[in-house]
Amino acid sequence: MSATGKAVLYSYWRSSCSWRVRIALNLKEIPYDIKPISIIKEDGEQHSNEFRKINPMERVPALYIDNHTLIESMNILQYLEETRPTPPLMPADPVERARMREICEVIVSGIQPLQNIGVLSYIEKERRKEWPQHWITKGFTAVEKLLSSSAGKYCVGDEITLADCCLVPQMYNAQKFHVNLEPFSTILRVGRHLEHHPAFTATHPNNQPDCPSEQAIKRGE
Repeated sequence: MSATGKAVLYSYWRSSCSWRVRIALNLKEIPYDIKPISIIKEDGEQHSNEFRKINPMERVPALYIDNHTLIESMNILQYLEETRPTPPLMPADPVERARMREICEVIVSGIQPLQNIGVLSYIEKERRKEWPQHWITKGFTAVEKLLSSSAGKYCVGDEITLADCCLVPQMYNAQKFHVNLEPFSTILRVGRHLEHHPAFTATHPNNQPDCPSEQAIKRGE
């Protein structure tokens, strides 16, 4: 824990994986401090010997909580759900829970890794817009299909779940890469319900302590 007795989240302001965890921490009203880790440079903090001891994969997020350091966003989210089940972020019904996991998996495994900083650094510069647009569009086509049978107000019914924690950050990435979201009406509808929720606005990248000032100002305009 930090000096204040809170959990410590190692996070980068624009990391969608970190944002998922920030949302869940806020929804569950778990006090935490942010330890910003810059991942944008090849020699960034995530590659330091100090941080490698925290996360051998040299990535964010990592969460220090309950005298343990946890890595990988979905692992962290599941731990929070198991240790702090109120409010629940997983449906009680087994089928709905499976649907929620499907949506999470498509985003977490099928979209985000293919458009993150590490992968894009190996893509030719002239393709660094086309590449993420292709994979986000492909993944969102699948998500839209899944939501057509699971969504209510949110991704799965009318209660916020881990699927929503994953969807909103990926929508942010889609907008960052100028993906056309018009074909995804259900994704957009769910996103509109979530965009002004306090747990989602407070954890937005532009509201993070390591967000560049010009970016934060741009959001406030």
